[in-house]
Amino acid sequence: MKNYFMALASLLFISHQAIAQKVEFEEFDLDNGLHVIMHKDNTAPVVITSVMYDVGGKDGDRERTGFAHFFEHLLFEGSENIGRGEFMKIIPANGGTFNANTSQDRTYYYEIFPSNKLELGLWLESERMLHPVIDQIGVDTQNEVVKEEKRQSMDNRPYGGLIKAIGENLFSAHPYKDQNIGLMEHLDAATLEEFNAFFDTYYVPNNAVLVVAGDIDYAKTKAMVTDYFSAVKKGPEVVRDFPMETPITETKKAVAYDKNIQIPAIIAAYRLPGQSTREAYVLDMISSYLSGGKSSVLYKKLIDEKKEALTVQAVNIGQVDYNIFALFALPIGDVSLDTLLADMDEEIVKMQNELISERDYEKLLNQFESDFVSSNSSVAGIAGSLATYYLLYGDVNIINNQLDTYRSITREEIQSVAKKYLNPNQRVEVQYLPKKDDQ
Repeated sequence: MKNYFMALASLLFISHQAIAQKVEFEEFDLDNGLHVIMHKDNTAPVVITSVMYDVGGKDGDRERTGFAHFFEHLLFEGSENIGRGEFMKIIPANGGTFNANTSQDRTYYYEIFPSNKLELGLWLESERMLHPVIDQIGVDTQNEVVKEEKRQSMDNRPYGGLIKAIGENLFSAHPYKDQNIGLMEHLDAATLEEFNAFFDTYYVPNNAVLVVAGDIDYAKTKAMVTDYFSAVKKGPEVVRDFPMETPITETKKAVAYDKNIQIPAIIAAYRLPGQSTREAYVLDMISSYLSGGKSSVLYKKLIDEKKEALTVQAVNIGQVDYNIFALFALPIGDVSLDTLLADMDEEIVKMQNELISERDYEKLLNQFESDFVSSNSSVAGIAGSLATYYLLYGDVNIINNQLDTYRSITREEIQSVAKKYLNPNQRVEVQYLPKKDDQ
């Protein structure tokens, strides 16, 4: 994961996709528990094969954090039938592109090919699931890759530690407290046996969803999927029993330091209901109202009018067990962090005490519809949505009704949710400061 807090506003709309036009799809299950979703779009000769596994940074031994992200890299090493490093050569050689990413909740692999290469895409993903080569050479190679990624995206990037600062202060019991990328000393200490055990637990067909979308024929695709994936053995059912957090009832203040910055930041983070709840949808709208574009209330107030901030954001970061709602701002000149926070709070209090205007409400609905139509305008976007809604929300058809959910949210509901969750005694306030030589 190469993203940091300054990019989270854009990620919000990736994790909450919907479109105005109905998306048709077909589903079926193999005997080994693999759920398969197919979507046909014959407008272009393109096909995507993707697998989302129900495993992320929150999973595994807390003395071995970062395993899911590590496997995002490791499972490109090769298989019994694909030589080391060949995975990433085969795809471009056949006109395709590929990628993978890991969050706290899931891992997603995908390939995009010309539609006549569908069978190749299915074979590659079945090889990854059926018999990957997990050996010491691959582990040592990817260990260095992950360390370099951490150096570039976190250790040596300005504000690269923001998510870490939020997670470790907002959570104390739930594994969301740990970084998705994990601790490097945990990866260094892990044995080959531990890596193989992690694979056998989580990278099994009954803990995954396969999506095939694009220029396909349903009957032929189903037959190919059955041929390539039926041989994969069903794994044990994954059992999760994460400790839950006690509610925050008093403001918690924290300080974090970053050697790569000169301008401090203020963060106010709230631990809120998970992404599938109706309240999470309302908080999406609240975050957009506060900082969704140059006409948003925080942008106009702190940047245009008062000229106090270089940037200001309100984001609602979707996760399965708990969402993170966070306010963030960088000051201009000698403006204090307390001043920025007070001015952001002032706009939240206004939301709590009075309804947003009809004009702002309509603008919100239009903004959501436009963004969501855009986000699912490609076959790849639709494939990601189908996998996400099945695996993390438990309902694939959200892709067709989520926008209706947003449209059903009233101004009164926005006010009510702001009153219920966005109060100073329910949050962590982090001063994110330049690190001095003696710190």
